[in-house]
Amino acid sequence: MNAEANAAPPLGAQFPAGTFAPAPGRGRPLRMLLAQTRVEALLIIRHGEQALLTLIIPLALLIGLSTLNIGDLPEPRVNSVMPRILALAVMSTAFTGQAIALGFDRRYGVLKRLSATALPRWTLISGRVLATLLVVALQAVVLGVAAVLLGWSPELSGLLPAVPLLVLGTLAFGAAGVLVGGALRAEIVLALANAIWFVLLLAGGLALPAADLPGPLSVLAGFLPSGALSAALDAVLVDGSLPGVQPIVVLLAWGAACGGVAVRTFRLT
Repeated sequence: MNAEANAAPPLGAQFPAGTFAPAPGRGRPLRMLLAQTRVEALLIIRHGEQALLTLIIPLALLIGLSTLNIGDLPEPRVNSVMPRILALAVMSTAFTGQAIALGFDRRYGVLKRLSATALPRWTLISGRVLATLLVVALQAVVLGVAAVLLGWSPELSGLLPAVPLLVLGTLAFGAAGVLVGGALRAEIVLALANAIWFVLLLAGGLALPAADLPGPLSVLAGFLPSGALSAALDAVLVDGSLPGVQPIVVLLAWGAACGGVAVRTFRLT
């Protein structure tokens, strides 16, 4: 009698029918995309080296170039400095930061493991792109607040056109970041991405206006993605005019060329 009382109930008798309804399968596309975007954005923000590149250096240069008499700039100096710092912030996040992160993700097998999950590849790519755009938007807000405190008075009519320029610059630099980070070893990516960052900073007219660069560098700056984005932002934010054809064509050309090569050379490991 006691043995029968202590016996385990039959399998399935503990819960009424229908309590559990397993539904294996892939989640909703939008929900997966939002989750992947959130993870990627948090990884960028929490990374110490990324924070140095994406915020601390641009903020320090914004304050330094706006308050120190470096170069012949009209007052308030921050009006001429801000477009160049915005271009630097985009380059730091979309190119250098993404290239280094992608290189080390490949080294540690992160991409290989993610590609074996139920997440479709478009979600992985789109999540990284949207996370980068979110970080760029956060940079623009923080730098904009700092610039206003320094006396920044942009052309209000240029604020709206500046948004698609920032998106275009992010995509162009992002394609270059995927090209570098998706084909080379992580150690090489780390050195090369930082070296290219310095070259584009100096030769692209970000540290100094392109007009103040010596000799042919002043002409070359307009054909580099950093110089093109800086010139386009300067046109809309300082002059309140259209960015012109050349900067847009340069950014599109760099983005298409780097993206096309990256598709052929990208490796998961």
